[in-house]
Amino acid sequence: MKITSQEEYGLRILLRIGACRDKQGMNIPQLSEAEGLTQHYVAKLARVLRMGGFINSTPGYKGGYVLAKPAKEIVINDVLKLLGGVVFDKKFCAAHTGSVRICTNSVDCSARSLWQMIQFVLDRLLDRITLHDLVNPETESVKIMTELLYEPARPAEV
Repeated sequence: MKITSQEEYGLRILLRIGACRDKQGMNIPQLSEAEGLTQHYVAKLARVLRMGGFINSTPGYKGGYVLAKPAKEIVINDVLKLLGGVVFDKKFCAAHTGSVRICTNSVDCSARSLWQMIQFVLDRLLDRITLHDLVNPETESVKIMTELLYEPARPAEV
């Protein structure tokens, strides 16, 4: 499992926009300089985030990007799924059949059980983290996420 550059940089762009206190938001050159990315790549990521409903563009010469909704309503799992997808989904097995048409382990597969459990645990944690939790200094974000990790599951999450 690897975190893609689109997931990493897309999340970082969203964090920059979320932390910005200017009503006009941040524009592509500002985001590019702040993250050390090309303007072309920032524009691509901003488009994905805008199309996903996480940011809006502000009009005008000094326009930029702002959050489309409050940071407390932006669930990190939704952002990461938009930027890169999931670790495991039902199509996974069909895409990894080897040289045969149907996977030789399609009926009894402990590897599939592992991938499903990893996806379940990731979803369970990432569904509880919002952009608001991450728009803090690192020490504060670590504290918030650690509390979430060890907080007992609510009945609806089980």
